[in-house]
Amino acid sequence: MNASQITGPILFLDAITETSVALAALFIAPEGVSVPDVTAEGSTLPAARLATFGTATVWRTRFSLPLGGLSGYGWNGTHYPVSCDFSGDPRIAYVSCNGEEVGDLLREGSERNAMWGRLREDHRAQAFVLLLHGGDQVYADEVTDGHPLSRNWPDDIPEDPSQAELADLRAHLREAFFERYANLYAAPEFAWLAARVPSLMQWDDHDICDGWGSLPSDVTHSAVGQTLFSAARESFLVFQNAATDGDLRGRFADAEGQHLGWTVRTEGLRILAPDLRSERSRRAVMGQGGWSMMEEEAARTAPGHTFLMSSVPLLGPRLSIFEMLMAAVPSMQKYEDDLRDQWQSRAHRAEWQRMLRLTRAIALSEGHDLTVVSGEIHLATRASMELGQGQRLQQLVASGIAHRAPPKAWARLLGALASLGEAPLPGHPIRIERPPGHRSRYVAERNYLRLERKAQGWTATWEFEESGTTEALYL
Repeated sequence: MNASQITGPILFLDAITETSVALAALFIAPEGVSVPDVTAEGSTLPAARLATFGTATVWRTRFSLPLGGLSGYGWNGTHYPVSCDFSGDPRIAYVSCNGEEVGDLLREGSERNAMWGRLREDHRAQAFVLLLHGGDQVYADEVTDGHPLSRNWPDDIPEDPSQAELADLRAHLREAFFERYANLYAAPEFAWLAARVPSLMQWDDHDICDGWGSLPSDVTHSAVGQTLFSAARESFLVFQNAATDGDLRGRFADAEGQHLGWTVRTEGLRILAPDLRSERSRRAVMGQGGWSMMEEEAARTAPGHTFLMSSVPLLGPRLSIFEMLMAAVPSMQKYEDDLRDQWQSRAHRAEWQRMLRLTRAIALSEGHDLTVVSGEIHLATRASMELGQGQRLQQLVASGIAHRAPPKAWARLLGALASLGEAPLPGHPIRIERPPGHRSRYVAERNYLRLERKAQGWTATWEFEESGTTEALYL
């Protein structure tokens, strides 16, 4: 046995009960290499096989630590401290967009993972209790390369591939997804942090392919498209949740996994993450399952603070101008699916209004506050929507942790568009606002977000690659 060949442990949060924090530790081991037991709270816990790939096996160990204070577990001769204190002054980190569309596996590690290194040092200075990943944990756009059925995806799709050809495609895609996850999880900056801070992950389009759900329906519903989605979904469950079909923990709203929305609750805190991809189509952001989950959570009594994770920003500028331009200019039509991905698309306006009404209802519940956190746009910004009764809904956008920032001119253009204003709900205007200490509404730097509860309530600060830490924003 050579445990030095093993990637892991990578911690995931399964649940928080009245007395404990339920965790899963993920390991990636070369075939034939045994994974040492985990020790926690006087128990020795062996790893169970979760999934097998060409040259490696993914293993998982589930265990619990006491709720409250500093705890920890042991593995392979190392003690890993874990903060389980959600009742005092917990710190939560939020990240998104961990990669790039082209050539991500070829990037130099210290450059690519610079912000992960900074987040690691942040945790060393003061522990985080959770690491929230808001989408695009991997950029899988290139997994379709190298196979005859998918090499021209999504522009040229074979009409009637055989079952044998589709099985061969699935095998190719599984290995390509595995390669990406294995590379990301082996990065030392990420690996050190992920062994000590439990993660909660919500997927977005690049975890499947660029624009999944906003591409033409004959593409996504094709045999090749469904094979791609199936392989991506299996990889999402295994590598982002330490789970498989039929094995989803209670935080998932649908045990059958038709959609993969989830909720975590503890005293005074709720984290709500609807699935904006599994049921998505060109005309719908969520399906019946996703909406049922959101309506049940809106009706639930949950005093304290809710953080609603929206993998694409819920509050954003008016996009109809861009959409009209793209429809009119042939050379821009290839970007149409990028705008169709957004809540603000003309195709989703009724759904957008429905979601805003639900979030307004939660935010106006007695003894309750709600903040939206989002990523996806490779920029940092914040927004607000007037709710009435002297209250407003706030949104914080942190993106990306590894994706390099777009040109500052693009940030200025979006800022100019945001000045036009938007009010999808009459009487409830949305405003795009500047992160504290910045002159622009959109900041073109790599970044992550800290959410911290103090005596006065929750605060947020951004950590920017160049300009550093913002002043605290009270939520």
